[in-house]
Amino acid sequence: MPSEISRELTQKLIFLADKYEKPSFVDSDPCQFLKWYPAEQKADVETAGFVAAMLAFGSRTQFIPKIREILTLADKSSSTEKSGISQWIKSRQYRKDFRPADTQSQNCTGDLSKKFYRFYSYNDMYVFFDELKTILNDSPTLGAYFEKKYNEQPDLPLSDIISASFPKSKIVPKGKTSANKRIHMYLRWMVRQNSAVDLGFWNWYPQSKLLIPLDVHVMQEAIKMGLLPENAAPSHKTDIILTEYMNKVFPQDPCRADYSLFGLGVDNN
Repeated sequence: MPSEISRELTQKLIFLADKYEKPSFVDSDPCQFLKWYPAEQKADVETAGFVAAMLAFGSRTQFIPKIREILTLADKSSSTEKSGISQWIKSRQYRKDFRPADTQSQNCTGDLSKKFYRFYSYNDMYVFFDELKTILNDSPTLGAYFEKKYNEQPDLPLSDIISASFPKSKIVPKGKTSANKRIHMYLRWMVRQNSAVDLGFWNWYPQSKLLIPLDVHVMQEAIKMGLLPENAAPSHKTDIILTEYMNKVFPQDPCRADYSLFGLGVDNN
């Protein structure tokens, strides 16, 4: 791994970030769901984004329809006349609306062990929604809740605070050694300022503290560029190393390199 980033590589990474960090980036990316609601419906935008981020793994052709299914169901519900998914969750309406297709009972007494997406069952989704409900009934938005928790423990990474807020949910990544890519992707959406893609809602958290969402595309391009060794594992330690390198290219905004590496990785596959 290089001790310094060459001028040529620096210029290449900046060029790639400029190329990919554009409004069109959202067209096939899960961040498209940040636009599902108007920006003034902040509670809905943040909640829709969180649901999208937590299900954004595997094939886009599989998880994007699943996210859309949840948001469409929430919007059609009788409990959401004035609001969308945040009210749907706060009112616990998902317990009636969200169930396997072969479940006829309005009280969801059918086989909730049936898988909703990949290895997550309807029961797993209920646990996830239940913990979201607790947060949204405590604070007006997810951001307000996590800001309060962050102010109580400012030395903790925000990703750890988010993980700890969902102690029972299998869907929210946890673990000190894991890269926790989906949480870091959500934080990029919420925190980064002056972006054509990221919303920058959470200006109370420094974007300089963000870690790059480490996925297979980012890893493979970072290895090709010599930023990571060939045997690098997708771990928290690897993420810190890569983010520190990218802070040299994008000072105080290392997560911008996600566009450079992820965008190139998608194009190369």
